[in-house]
Amino acid sequence: MQNVITVATMRDSDAHTIAEYTPSRELMHRAALGVYQAADWTGKTVAILTGGGNNGGDGYALAAILAGKGISCRLYRVSEKFSADGKFYYDQAIEAGVPADVFTKETDLSGYDILVDCLLGTGFNGPVRGLFYEAIQAINQSKAYVISVDINSGMNGDTGKGGPVVKSDLTVTIGYLKAGMLLGDAVWSIGKLVVADIGIRLIRDDYFLAKPEEAVFPHSDLSLDGDHVTLLTPGEAEDLSKAGQTIPDVAQELALRSRRLVRVLGRYALATDGYRTYFLEGGEYPQVIQVD
Repeated sequence: MQNVITVATMRDSDAHTIAEYTPSRELMHRAALGVYQAADWTGKTVAILTGGGNNGGDGYALAAILAGKGISCRLYRVSEKFSADGKFYYDQAIEAGVPADVFTKETDLSGYDILVDCLLGTGFNGPVRGLFYEAIQAINQSKAYVISVDINSGMNGDTGKGGPVVKSDLTVTIGYLKAGMLLGDAVWSIGKLVVADIGIRLIRDDYFLAKPEEAVFPHSDLSLDGDHVTLLTPGEAEDLSKAGQTIPDVAQELALRSRRLVRVLGRYALATDGYRTYFLEGGEYPQVIQVD
């Protein structure tokens, strides 16, 4: 069974870990190391597309790691901005000889074996515009193997919605699974899913990814095999939503009000009694990498 968290829980857990346990710069290095460990880079040409936040910083840290391993890579910056830690690793990458260019509409990505998406992180929410839109479209039109770092750029970490969204062959999410990755159309944008455990201390539980036989509802004493289960499609759940509510929010509210279990169908079916919420995994769990 694995934790599945909201963007707010990730943000708060990250801040707590930095304040009490591990410097943010070290966490960024571990995130990049997790991405490096999740893929085979041998003999590949690599382009890393970066935004202006910490997601871009993960890309700069990855570039420095790849350069240290003798792997050819190039940076394409879609923003002129840097986070503080991102600037530190950008300088490291440049010092290691990694070439860096500004991404434009004319940038040609056709010559690369691997494209790494470090454009927009889990904090992004809203329509994709400008060069970020152009970069996502360029990635999706390429024939390269695509790796998204933390989350597929353009995707909302709580709902799985967005447009356009990077379509990845591999997504290496940092710390914990995000709820949006298991909802709606998100599962069709993600190929293989890997969790890089970088030592972030979780401050609260939101949801869980579990096999159906692991799902336990002690508050209601109901069972998924019983008669007291309300079945919904994702569309029906969205029709019941109020402003700002996600599908898990809707399911939890309905379960508490009706005193029944609520199950929302999908590749990762959601089941809740209002107190505990599970995404039910029918196949193999996403792989977890422990990053030292």
